[in-house]
Amino acid sequence: MSRLTRLGLATGAAAAVVAAVVLAASPAVAGEPAVTQPHIVAHFDLAAGQSPENLTVEPDGSADLTFASARQVAHVSRDGHTTIRATLPDEPNAGTPVLKAPTVFGIARAHDGTLYVDYATGTGKTGIWRIAPDGGAPRQIAQLPATALPNGLALDERHGVLYAADSVQGIVWRVPQTGGAPAVWAEDTALAPVPVTGAGFGANGVKIHGGAVWVSNSDRGTLLRIPLRPNGSAGPVETRATGLDHVDDFTFAAPDGDTAFAALIGDNEVAEVHPDGTHTTVLTQADGLSNPTSVAVHDGTLYVDSAAYFTQRDPNLLLARLSCEPGH
Repeated sequence: MSRLTRLGLATGAAAAVVAAVVLAASPAVAGEPAVTQPHIVAHFDLAAGQSPENLTVEPDGSADLTFASARQVAHVSRDGHTTIRATLPDEPNAGTPVLKAPTVFGIARAHDGTLYVDYATGTGKTGIWRIAPDGGAPRQIAQLPATALPNGLALDERHGVLYAADSVQGIVWRVPQTGGAPAVWAEDTALAPVPVTGAGFGANGVKIHGGAVWVSNSDRGTLLRIPLRPNGSAGPVETRATGLDHVDDFTFAAPDGDTAFAALIGDNEVAEVHPDGTHTTVLTQADGLSNPTSVAVHDGTLYVDSAAYFTQRDPNLLLARLSCEPGH
């Protein structure tokens, strides 16, 4: 989530409109994936707080999404059938930083189907919650400070740790997958929101890729790479792309390359970010985007969810085909 106002999301509606900024798009790069055949597979109920904030994909191609202000985790089949898997407990005394309302953010999936989500309330409920593969009530496995705003979430099963991007404190937290005390893994100005003039959202999306933890910064419009040292500590923060105005979540096109797709929430666009840091617009509002917040790639398909925070029209899940075409 990015560029949201301090009035919160209690009714699922953003209280201010973000001005769209035109991207400085770059020519397509030969051999990189082409995005074609975009189509919406599911529409959600804005009045019920069903603004999809983040998503992860199941092995069968279905998707699990977080509904931010509804505090829910939903499952969407490939044909668009939506069911609610879990609801996070309400927090009537929420003091969530920036938003004030209790909000569910990032989601990550383990190979056995266990789901992990970030929940921000401004109280002791702030932290990482686990949802068992067979359902049941969500259980908090790690408590973050009430001043934290855990946004993007990534799971490194190989090392048994979760990484959560803290949007207001400019921190990447690391938490054992089994639960326990969080540790500050990385903290840097590059991860922080822009003081005074920013919207209050710094570190947003987070992914583990190519021996590093990658993070987007919404206020600064950047994509960052933080090397994972052999002992598990964080290396120096590297800026890999700039000019990604209103960037929210992102993902990589393939495990073995640094081409990424980034959701530009305020511009109603998805950008393809090339390894040299340039970017090209590949999806727009004309394709059905309505404030896209999260992207994922699975089996030649690009998944994009739209929260409609500012448009207030048609929160949805869109799928598109990925292919590598000659000359692209």
